[in-house]
Amino acid sequence: MRILFVTLIVVILDQLTKQLVKAHFHLTESIMIIGDFFRFTYIENPGMAFGLRIAGPLFFTVFSAIACVVIFYFLYRLRAEPLLPRLALALVLGGAIGNLIDRALYGKVIDFLDFGFGMTRWPIFNIADVAVSIGMVLLIAIVLFEKDEERVDDSRLPEKVKSRDLPESEERDIWDDLE
Repeated sequence: MRILFVTLIVVILDQLTKQLVKAHFHLTESIMIIGDFFRFTYIENPGMAFGLRIAGPLFFTVFSAIACVVIFYFLYRLRAEPLLPRLALALVLGGAIGNLIDRALYGKVIDFLDFGFGMTRWPIFNIADVAVSIGMVLLIAIVLFEKDEERVDDSRLPEKVKSRDLPESEERDIWDDLE
């Protein structure tokens, strides 16, 4: 499962950047990178994505660990599938592991990527969050734009039960009558 190298790269980049920020910034310190639009601002997020708090740190740690196991399971199950869905899951898994490491070590997630204008700012995030977001967008796009090639794939069925030989359903008959 070579796709796990993507997961490993995400985890390494995430943890490396967080350690650099932690080593060179004081909590809440901020420096401008591209004017006021993009800053590095070191915060520690005890909640979930975008600072939402709906439970305690133990809940998020356990939830993240379970999510990692489930995603890894799906990656294993999809090992023979096309690259794009596996890539999306590998990105999500890498981000989940990166934030899980923070929760396990610090009880909080280190965030530092800060975008916005003046007082109107996007919630501060990190590389793991970027990977999860890109992975989820890819998964949504795959689901929305996937062709229904397997929808009526009866090529492996015996001749007796192929769809063209099956009787029409009552629902189909009702809709046909309305036309």
